[in-house]
Amino acid sequence: MLKIRFIAVLLLLAGLGIGYYDYTKNIAPDGQPPAPFKLGLDLSGGVYLEYLVDVSSIPEAEVTDNMATLRDLIEDRVNVFGVSEPLVQTKLSGVFGGKQEQRLVVQIPGVTDVEKARQAIGRIPVLEFKEYLPDDQIKAILEAKKEKLQALKDGKEYTNPLADMPTEVVKLSGKNLTHAELQFDGSNQISGGKPIVALQFDEEGAELFAELTKNNAGRSIPIFVDGIMISDPTVDLEYAKTGITGGKAVISGKFTVKEAKDLAGRLNAGALPVDKMTEVESQVIGATLGEQAVRAGVQAGIFGLIMIALFLILWYRLPGIIAVTSLGIYVVIILAIFKLMPVTLTAAGIAGFILSMGMAVDANILIFERMKEELKAGRVLKDAIEEGFKRAWPSIRDGNLSSLITTIILFWFGSSLVQGFALTFGVGVLVSLFSAIILSRTFLRSIAPTKIRGFGKVLFGSGIHF
Repeated sequence: MLKIRFIAVLLLLAGLGIGYYDYTKNIAPDGQPPAPFKLGLDLSGGVYLEYLVDVSSIPEAEVTDNMATLRDLIEDRVNVFGVSEPLVQTKLSGVFGGKQEQRLVVQIPGVTDVEKARQAIGRIPVLEFKEYLPDDQIKAILEAKKEKLQALKDGKEYTNPLADMPTEVVKLSGKNLTHAELQFDGSNQISGGKPIVALQFDEEGAELFAELTKNNAGRSIPIFVDGIMISDPTVDLEYAKTGITGGKAVISGKFTVKEAKDLAGRLNAGALPVDKMTEVESQVIGATLGEQAVRAGVQAGIFGLIMIALFLILWYRLPGIIAVTSLGIYVVIILAIFKLMPVTLTAAGIAGFILSMGMAVDANILIFERMKEELKAGRVLKDAIEEGFKRAWPSIRDGNLSSLITTIILFWFGSSLVQGFALTFGVGVLVSLFSAIILSRTFLRSIAPTKIRGFGKVLFGSGIHF
């Protein structure tokens, strides 16, 4: 019994510690109140961004699939855990050149600075594999650029068109790059091989890359993202006759693992399945529910908790107090998880949390009703507690398992808004199992007397029964 009571005290202290963490995390340096939880667009407002997507060079039959891929890529950038509740969607608008314009709409909650929103999405990079012009042309262009610079310094006019020409031309774009990843060449079995970047092109890209490498054997092929060179690998002379065929290639060099990984990441980021994205609209939008709705929702939640607590205590008495204590620890654990993940709360996410709280209460009620039946059958309190939990467990397990299966389906197939509900509800169900089976059971066992006498019958009674 002493061991059980010691564990119960530790659980209570842990609950208090988690509650303190919930309150103090992210306190501002100037001593302001703790930072609130991240709220979704419907509660806190956010930024609205709209992009015009250039799909002019993409076959019409592939536009829909490419736009869907683009949407998923941008959503992944904004919403790494699938719960930050961005709204990323495609839409058609107007007609240009006989085709409807393809647009991408991004709404990010909790951000009021448009520039920060752009940073959250990440620059929409353009990946290009280029080919250097012949050496004599490069020399002429560089000389013209030098002369133009000197003419500008002298205040003179300079009209040679060569000064504005690039020294390389685009031969292959990022839309033809299927994937880039960090690999190890395997040549050094002891160290595990040197880090390399493996490239995979689509069918069209494979043909273009073979031609590009064939024409540039012994020369380098500069790779640019947004006009900035990120790599300048040299093609081995052995590919002078055929080029690099098969749609697969490797960039090797004196890479560290981090450098190779970063390069692969930048290549993938630039391999968006469209030609270009141009921002056409950006604005800060207000919350649809607003501060007043948030305040009302919090007040409703607190009122609901109080009503549940009163019911549990009045109907189940001392076990009800135990259930309320467990429910309080359940709430602080959930809030801590929401801050650690972090989860952006929308109205749907809050609904999932409240629904899971009801599941936690249901579990306690099942357990207490089974305990009451065992006490009526003449069992001593200690045995009634153990048997009550044992008999209630199959119902609790099956009910919660079916709920978890539903949340998995919702999370897997749903949009980001549905995923937010599914995740908060699923996490809540898992924590409610811990609350009912571990916390309530431990607390009950720690205070259960060997025999019930006198006022003890009142404390462990139920409803109108004593």
